[in-house]
Amino acid sequence: MHADYNHLLLRLYRLSHENPVECFQDEALKLLKPVLPFDSAMWGAATLTDVGIDIHTIHLHHQPVEMLHAYEEIKHLDTAAVAVSQRPCDTLAFDAQAWFCSPEQRPLRDHGRRFAQSHFFIAGLLNPATRFTRWLTLFRASPEAHCTDTECQLLSMLMPHMQQAMEFNRLSHMSLQERASGGPGFGTALADPRGMLHHMDAGFEDALRLEWDGWQGPWLPGPLMLAAQRGEPRFILQNLVISLRAEHGMLWLRARRRCPADSLSPREWAVARLLAQGLTHKQVAARLQRSPATVRNQIQSTYDKLGLTNVAALAEALRRCD
Repeated sequence: MHADYNHLLLRLYRLSHENPVECFQDEALKLLKPVLPFDSAMWGAATLTDVGIDIHTIHLHHQPVEMLHAYEEIKHLDTAAVAVSQRPCDTLAFDAQAWFCSPEQRPLRDHGRRFAQSHFFIAGLLNPATRFTRWLTLFRASPEAHCTDTECQLLSMLMPHMQQAMEFNRLSHMSLQERASGGPGFGTALADPRGMLHHMDAGFEDALRLEWDGWQGPWLPGPLMLAAQRGEPRFILQNLVISLRAEHGMLWLRARRRCPADSLSPREWAVARLLAQGLTHKQVAARLQRSPATVRNQIQSTYDKLGLTNVAALAEALRRCD
């Protein structure tokens, strides 16, 4: 078992480097199945509150989204969730029919039969300071496939590695993005849709403190989160620019110092980008569906703002903003 366990961990961490972000969680769960059999799963992050969990992200493995919608109607009956909230760092096992045995919990038993959840494990990792938890639920469809204490111990041992491997996977993806964009930038970070920072390097932290004196985290500053919710690709501040990209259910951020080209308007920026790619002003006008005269005026305005006189210098000014 010791050798098999170590081999499993090696394969898990290898997956974290080899797989793109959108594939990693499913591949990691497939790796787990031979040693801890299950039929479906959900892997998520949430904040524990006095009235239950506030979900930030969730990944479903062989479960439909309808399962979550159906659960919302009956979650107030879920005593298993209460047990987990009281022991958020433990790995617990449940028999749905036995645990949800009261008459008023019949909707939960029906839900379990509908979505093949006869037995299930729940493993969690909690940050006591923030009440932020990462958890993994494994479901078994067969009523005869009971969860054992030995399996609980195994999942308890594996859960920190599953989570760490996913973090390595995301960090690797961020590094690849940096190399692809010609980085390094001022700093990079990864946040969930609720604004909770999952990863942040020292450069990004310094950048936020530069703009928001006294900022401590672990949440993104409010104005930055509002920009993300509006779908803005760039958030321009007094001293820096933060690029925002929603991908795979997460928010990827990169901070850099402001450069002169950041003063361009969105229209001027669009024209400058195409001009730097080698298009003539007439081709730019056709691409953007503007008149050639309008584009000429925007080109001249761009040159005047940046103190430039030719396309080569413009391309270099834009490159500094990548």
